[in-house]
Amino acid sequence: MDNDKILHKLQILADAAKYDVSCASSGSNRKNVDNGLGNGVASGICHSFTEDGRCISLFKILMTNSCIYDCAYCVNRRTNDRLRATFKVDEIVELTIGFYRRNYIEGLFLSSGIIKNADYTMERMVLVAKKLRTEERYNGYIHLKAIPGASQELIHEAGIWADRLSVNIEIPTEMNLQRLAPEKNYNGILLPMNQIKDEILQSKEERKRYRKSQRFAPAGQSTQLIVGATPETDRQIILLSSGLYKAQNLKRVYFSGYLPVNNYDKRLPALTRPPLVRENRLYQSDWLMRFYHFKAEEILTEEQPFLDLDIDPKLGYALRNMHLFPVDINRADYEMILRVPGIGVRSAQKIILARRHRRLNLMHLKKIGIVMKRAQYFITCNELPISNTDWEPARLKRVLVTQSTTKNRKTLDTQLSLFASFKPALPPLH
Repeated sequence: MDNDKILHKLQILADAAKYDVSCASSGSNRKNVDNGLGNGVASGICHSFTEDGRCISLFKILMTNSCIYDCAYCVNRRTNDRLRATFKVDEIVELTIGFYRRNYIEGLFLSSGIIKNADYTMERMVLVAKKLRTEERYNGYIHLKAIPGASQELIHEAGIWADRLSVNIEIPTEMNLQRLAPEKNYNGILLPMNQIKDEILQSKEERKRYRKSQRFAPAGQSTQLIVGATPETDRQIILLSSGLYKAQNLKRVYFSGYLPVNNYDKRLPALTRPPLVRENRLYQSDWLMRFYHFKAEEILTEEQPFLDLDIDPKLGYALRNMHLFPVDINRADYEMILRVPGIGVRSAQKIILARRHRRLNLMHLKKIGIVMKRAQYFITCNELPISNTDWEPARLKRVLVTQSTTKNRKTLDTQLSLFASFKPALPPLH
C-alpha cells in the first residue's frame, strides 16, 4: 500500500469527517513526543462514550467526500471546489486494523458522501464491515451510516456486520429539508429507520428463543439534527426528538450546531460561528427526557419556544413553575426530587435510600453531594426553612446566573478543533 497516498487521503477525509457529530466525539490531540510510537493528531481518532460511562476511541472517517447531492449546508456538496478523495475498501480495512493493533482505537465510525447512487455507496460500506468481521476476524465496535435510498437487502446486511446504524435526518422539518436539500425527502429517510427498528426488535425476539441467532445492530440506531441552519424553534426540535425516541426506539439523537461553511448560499443564515451554547442546551434537554423523566412539552411551552441560553433547561423549568417548590426532601416522591435544580439522578436515588433510616438535614444533603448553591432555593428539610416564597423568578435567575461559575468557562468547539493541524507521522502499516 502506498503510504504517502493513503496519508494524503486520510488528511482530506478525516478533515471532512469532523462535521459529523453523531458518534459523540471530541478530538484526539495526542502528539508524538520523546520518540514514541505513532501520532494521534488529526488521524481521524475521536472519543465516544458507552452506556456504562467508558470512554472509547473510534477511527472516524468518511469513505469519500465526493457526493452527488448539493445540500446547501454541507461542506462536501458537489458544487463546492474542494479536494476530493475516495478510500478503497481494502484501504479502510487495513487502516482500521493497523490503528487497532497499535491500540490507537477500539472501533470504527464509517460515514460517506454518495458516490454514483445510494446502493453503490452502501454496498462498499457494508463490504468494509464484512471484510473486517470475516477476513480480519475483527470483533471491535463498528458504526455505519445507513444511506437513505439504499435497498432493504443492503440495510439488512449492514445491520448484520455493524454494531450500530444511523440515518441522519439533518433538518428538523421536511419543508426546510426540501428547501436546502431538494434531492432528499423525509420518506426516504424514515424508510430505512423503520426497517432498522423492526429488524432490531425481531432480532431481540429471536434471541429470546434461540440464543445463537444472528444479532442485528445490537447497539441500536441513532440520528443527527442540524441546529441553526433553519428557523425551527427549540420546542420543535425537542418534540421531534421525543417522537423519534418513541416511534423509532432510538438510542441517541445527536445535535449539531450549524457550521457556516457555505456563506455564499443565500438560503442559509448569516452566522459567523456555530450556535454551540444552543446545541449544549438541547443536549441538556435531551438528558432531561432520557434520564430525568421530563416530557418534551414540559421543557418548553408554546409561549416560550426557545431555550434560555443563560441557564440550563432544568432550572428554566423550575423558575417557570415556582408554585411546585419548595420540595420537602423528606416527603417528596422520586419524580419530584429529580426536578430540583442541583440534584442529579444519583443524588436523588441516595436521598430516597437515606431517608428510610432517618430524616435528612442540611449536613446529610451536603454529604450526598447535591449542589446546595442552587438547590437551597427549591427545597426544604429539617434545618432548611422555606426560602423561595419571597423570590421573584426573574430576580432568582439573576442571583443564580451571577453565582454560577460555568458562565466564565470557555466554550470549545471540539468539532472544529478535531483536526486543526493535520501533520500525521504514522509508521508504515506493514
